[in-house]
Amino acid sequence: MSKQRDDYDNPWKEAIAVYFKSFIAFFFPDIYEQIDWKIPYEFLDNELRQVMRDDELGQREADKLVKVWLTNGQETWVLIHLEVQSQYQSTFAERMYVYNSRIFGIYRKKVASLAILSDSEKSWRPQEYSYDIWGTRVLLRFSMVKLLDYQEDWQTLEASINPFAPIVMAYLKTQATGGKPQERLEWKLSIVKSLFERGYNRSEIRELFRLIDWMMTLPGDLESGFSQEIKRFEEENQMRYDTTFERLARREDIIEILEIRFTELPSELVKAINLVQDSELLRMLHRQAVTIESLSDFQQLISQSQSEENND
Repeated sequence: MSKQRDDYDNPWKEAIAVYFKSFIAFFFPDIYEQIDWKIPYEFLDNELRQVMRDDELGQREADKLVKVWLTNGQETWVLIHLEVQSQYQSTFAERMYVYNSRIFGIYRKKVASLAILSDSEKSWRPQEYSYDIWGTRVLLRFSMVKLLDYQEDWQTLEASINPFAPIVMAYLKTQATGGKPQERLEWKLSIVKSLFERGYNRSEIRELFRLIDWMMTLPGDLESGFSQEIKRFEEENQMRYDTTFERLARREDIIEILEIRFTELPSELVKAINLVQDSELLRMLHRQAVTIESLSDFQQLISQSQSEENND
């Protein structure tokens, strides 16, 4: 069982590395709005190792130190601490304080400490560390998210297109199905299949599938059945995805041809083209974009075509 807990760290670590921007948007939306995402953020893994050297509290695999820039042009470093243990730990808040103070002491930069708690204790919600001695008071308050809370808002997770929504779903169901492999299989199938309904592109689906598969381990016989079912499901959905990408490419081609022939396009026309769903209509519009005499004629054509489509 301890090995399974250890394995939780690496999927989280990789998910943050791949989807850091989405991670902040999902768990800390107020912070997301204050970060200047036009300036590349930087993971400071080597710096974090230096900070944590000889620390008996220990650095977990999912600990991250990230340098970001605020929208006001001020630099700040963000320490992201992910607690993946499934039990209360008395030294957690102390560790957050130690990390924060060491980073500030070495680099003299403001540090925001963020914690993700994945334990099963509803009442355990550490958010500060403090002590008083002889008139001196030390206090650190840090931002904390409890994954357990998302169980009460499952519909929001199902509806979200943020990559961390299915990751959180996978984590919670992995935690809830310990010792229940058949139930875990059913949830794993459900979560993976939902990736196809969230509007992700192929590379995003592959990456999320890999992370979820890594997290939701199954016994060998069930893993084989899972792989076969997902392969069948992918084959059924391949045609739909090919059609979706074909429509997207066709719309882009139509807009590009019209821009080459008639220079600037009205935004209403671009919007109208992007709203066309019928593949046959898109093929016809593509041909007309090449041969039609004027932009006004094309606008009239697409208006007429959409009117007929709506009447159908």
